[in-house]
Amino acid sequence: MSNLKEMTCIVCPNSCRLRVAYNDKKVTEVSDALCRKGIEYAENEIFNPVRSLTTTVKVKNGILPLVSVRSNKPIPKDKIMEAVKLVKALELEAPVRQHQAVLNNILGTGADIITTREIEKA
Repeated sequence: MSNLKEMTCIVCPNSCRLRVAYNDKKVTEVSDALCRKGIEYAENEIFNPVRSLTTTVKVKNGILPLVSVRSNKPIPKDKIMEAVKLVKALELEAPVRQHQAVLNNILGTGADIITTREIEKA
C-alpha cells in the first residue's frame, strides 16, 4: 500500500510543490521536482526529517545581553523543541568567541551548538 504526501521543497529557490508516494520502506515516486535536489529532499523528509537550529543564548556581563547560536549540522526534527529547551537554559559569561561550542553533541545527535558572533565584556 502506498501513501501520498504533498510538500514544498526548501532546498533551492524553485520551491517545487512535490507529490511523494511512499510505503513503509522507501519512497516509490517523486513528481513535480525540477531538479535532483527535490527528489533527495523528499526522500529525506519522509523518513529522516532534519532541521538546523538557530536561537539565542543569554550573556552575563557582555556588551550585548544575547548571542546568536546555531547547530553546526542539522538535527532530527522531532528533537528540535527539546534541544531549544536545553539551549534556552544556558547562560554564558562574556567574553564569548565566535564559533565557540556551548553545547556538544546535543541530545546525542552529533551536532554541537556554536556561537555565531563575538560578545565582549561590558
